[in-house]
Amino acid sequence: MMRNKLLLILGIITVLSCSQKNNKNITAQHIVDKAIEKSGKSTLSKAELKFDFRGKTYASTGDCNNITLKRIQIDQDESITDILKPNGKFTRYVNDRMINIADSLAFKHSESINSVHYFVQLPYRLNDNAVQKTYLGIDTINDKAYHKVKVNFKKEGGGTDYQDEYLYWFGYEDFKLNFLAYSFTVNGGGIRFREAYNERYIKGIRFVDYKNYKPISKKTSLEDISKAYQNDQLELLSKIENTNISVEVTSDKC
Repeated sequence: MMRNKLLLILGIITVLSCSQKNNKNITAQHIVDKAIEKSGKSTLSKAELKFDFRGKTYASTGDCNNITLKRIQIDQDESITDILKPNGKFTRYVNDRMINIADSLAFKHSESINSVHYFVQLPYRLNDNAVQKTYLGIDTINDKAYHKVKVNFKKEGGGTDYQDEYLYWFGYEDFKLNFLAYSFTVNGGGIRFREAYNERYIKGIRFVDYKNYKPISKKTSLEDISKAYQNDQLELLSKIENTNISVEVTSDKC
């Protein structure tokens, strides 16, 4: 048992030492592109995706680089459908009848819809125009080597939370997105760390759920969040679970 543990550690050291020599040839864009390819998420640009999340149904329809987002919910006897177009236009329908709502409320709903879809579509969304990616080298979590990528957002097109920072961990060999973390400033700010689980493939597309953690100590920085995770210094807040996932390819022109 001890010998196997030693061999594992030596293997990781070899991987890390070799990767350090090749880091100059690796870019964040290369890592993200490989991750998208391996996940099959580029199919979303030409497909309709549906899933349920916390009592609501979400749907996205891809038209090459443009994806329309939807959220459908039943409130008593009313069917409410919210639609967010690629140009940012928000429309609400109640029982198939379009209604007008205040701009502030439309903005709030748009942010909420986009947020839910964003995490489901990862890593595909990491090639959005507002995304700025930086390769941070190799990190090790639970004795496995990962490519670590940092993401910031441009002010233009980055939304109201463009100052948030994200970290993503992609498997060194398989390029699977297994961990992510982010810092945010709204509602007093904070840090979250997500661990992927319940991996499944639907129509060749990889989907996962997430365990959502926060640091026990407020002194924990975003840069040290993976260490805090491995040292049991995170508190489980919730589970991000998507159910009834379906994918239907609607076009072959992309």
